[in-house]
Amino acid sequence: MTEAVVDAYISSAEFLSLKPRTQSDYRRWAMRFAVEFESDPVAMFEDAASRAEVNQWRSKWNYSPKQYDYAGTVVTRILNWAREQGKIAEHHCSFAKVYRSDRSDVVWTPVQVEAVRERAPEWVGRILVTACETGMRPGDLVRLSKAHIESTPGGRRIRIKTNKRGKSAFVPVSQAMAEIIDATPNDRLLILANASGGPLTEHRASEGVRQWRNKAGLTPNRLGYDLRLYDARGTAATRLLRAGLSLAQIAGCMGWSLRTAAAMIERYAQVSPDETDAVLTLLNTAKEGRT
Repeated sequence: MTEAVVDAYISSAEFLSLKPRTQSDYRRWAMRFAVEFESDPVAMFEDAASRAEVNQWRSKWNYSPKQYDYAGTVVTRILNWAREQGKIAEHHCSFAKVYRSDRSDVVWTPVQVEAVRERAPEWVGRILVTACETGMRPGDLVRLSKAHIESTPGGRRIRIKTNKRGKSAFVPVSQAMAEIIDATPNDRLLILANASGGPLTEHRASEGVRQWRNKAGLTPNRLGYDLRLYDARGTAATRLLRAGLSLAQIAGCMGWSLRTAAAMIERYAQVSPDETDAVLTLLNTAKEGRT
C-alpha cells in the first residue's frame, strides 16, 4: 500500500542522507501524500491515469506555486525510490516546475541599511550588517561562530561550510565585520544572538530584520518589492568587487555563477546612484579581465 511505501522511504538510507531541514520538509509532504493515498496500492502509480489523480491532490496548493511544486517533487522522489527498490516497475509522476524565483534585482542599498540600523535594536543591526558584509544565507548566519574566524597574513577571514551546498566558503573580514566580531562578548561563541543573547533561528533572524525594515518605512507597498535579509547578498558581492576580488572569486564566495555575480553587482550599482560610476567601472574591468 502507498502508506507503507512512504513509511519505508522515510526509513531508507536515501532519506536519512538528506540534511535535517530537507528531511523535515520532505517528511511533512510525504505524510500528506500518504494520508491522501493511504488506501491505494502503490501499483496504481504504474498507470498513466494516476498522474491526473496526483495533480488533483496537488491542486489544493494552486494558490502557492512553490508549495504546488514541492508536493510534486516529494512524490517524484518517493516513487523514484520505490522503482529503484523494485516495488513498482515504473511511474508517471514527474512534473515540470511552476514556481520561478529571480531576485537578482533586489538588493540592500547603504541608505536602506542605515535606515534600519537607526531604528532597530543592536541585535537586529548586527544581523543585517553581517549579512551585507559576508553575503551569507540566513541559515549560515545564525551558526556563524568565533571558531569560523581565521587569521591571514593580511588580516582575518571567515571559513564556513555552507548549509545549502556543503562547500567551504572563504570570506574576507571587512572593517565593519571586524567591528561586529570584536564587539561579541567574550563568553559568547556565536557571533549573532537574539534579543535575550541566546541562539538565533533562521526564522527569527529573517523575521527580526523584516519587522524593523517595516518600522523603518521599507515596506513592500512603499518600495514595490519585498526586501528580505537574503537580499543582502548583492551588497556583499559589490563590497568584494571593491576589495579587488575577481568575478570568479566573488562567485566562489557567494556560491553563484559568474553571470549571476555580474548581474547582482550591476543591479546594485543601478539602485545606488552615489556608487554607480565607480562600481560599474570596476565591474567592466572585471568582465574584461575574464574575457
